[in-house]
Amino acid sequence: MTDLGQGELARLLRERYGLAATSVESVARGQATVNYQVWADETAYFVKHYQAGCDIDAEREAIGQSERAGRHGLPVAPVCRTTEGETIARDGSLVVSVWHWVDGEVVSTGLTPAQQHAAGSALGRIHRLFADQPESHRPAPHVQQWLAADAEALRARVDDLLGTIAARDRMDEFDRTARRTLTERRAALDQLPDLLAGLPELSTQVLHGDYSAVNLLFQGDQLAAVLDFRPPEPFLPAYELGRIAFDPRTVCLRDDWRDSALTLVEAYLHTNPDAAARDVTACARVAAIQLLTSLYGIKEHYRSSGLLQDDLDRFWEQRHRTATTLLEHLPELEHALNTLTGHHGKCHDTGR
Repeated sequence: MTDLGQGELARLLRERYGLAATSVESVARGQATVNYQVWADETAYFVKHYQAGCDIDAEREAIGQSERAGRHGLPVAPVCRTTEGETIARDGSLVVSVWHWVDGEVVSTGLTPAQQHAAGSALGRIHRLFADQPESHRPAPHVQQWLAADAEALRARVDDLLGTIAARDRMDEFDRTARRTLTERRAALDQLPDLLAGLPELSTQVLHGDYSAVNLLFQGDQLAAVLDFRPPEPFLPAYELGRIAFDPRTVCLRDDWRDSALTLVEAYLHTNPDAAARDVTACARVAAIQLLTSLYGIKEHYRSSGLLQDDLDRFWEQRHRTATTLLEHLPELEHALNTLTGHHGKCHDTGR
């Protein structure tokens, strides 16, 4: 991953967008693109520089999803079009999109109950809006792959990482943390078959695609923008709901994480009353399965460093702690979610 030279970026902005950049600064946000804040004509812009190998057609579709949400009143960052009307500018190997800058902050200390309410309300609106897209009714092959998670294959991957750590001449602090957490993860994988067997039949539809705390900008408790929509591919609403309701930062850093998660789910149901009750009740189990089967963060540390690897190292620890916590509290969480859907009279017990 490489930074785009300021001169190159300024030239592209001038030629393709008619913007005379007066300031270009790197922004440490996101793992998939190199990002910049640009000032031009006393206006701030956010620039994404897409890396080699990126599927540009898919990124155009993702921008289309953001624009659709914005047209229906969701808070999003407006994309800027080139002088030719394109949402992505390509100049040889240089590929960028330009967005109006939205003031706000990514909350890294766990969402407050009020922020959870705002996040749940927006997600419910997104799911309700995207449920009617033609792509929502297409097959969802990634779901079958997700449901077929293999505990033995995952143990082999864990063992491979443990072998890498053991072969080091000298272990640092993260190596010791990694060895401990990977050993715990290996043992916890014994629970995977029963967790999968306990899932109901789940609905699929087009989602935001990456609805997490890092893609939400807040001004205080107000949601200022939902960022980084993904292309319109069907997956599990239960996955996206559980992922944000039980965000690792919230679970690890806030004592009120359970009540806060239920606040998010209740707000979600209020704006998406057609949600299937079984999806909502299963969202904690789905979140636990996803965390249990993912080595995101630690595999990058030992195999291929991410753009912001220190952040990924911390996130691995938070994700691991959250997986452990959800597994410990899963029965009570599912009971609370089931009660919540029962109290929400419009919540359907059949999916789309």
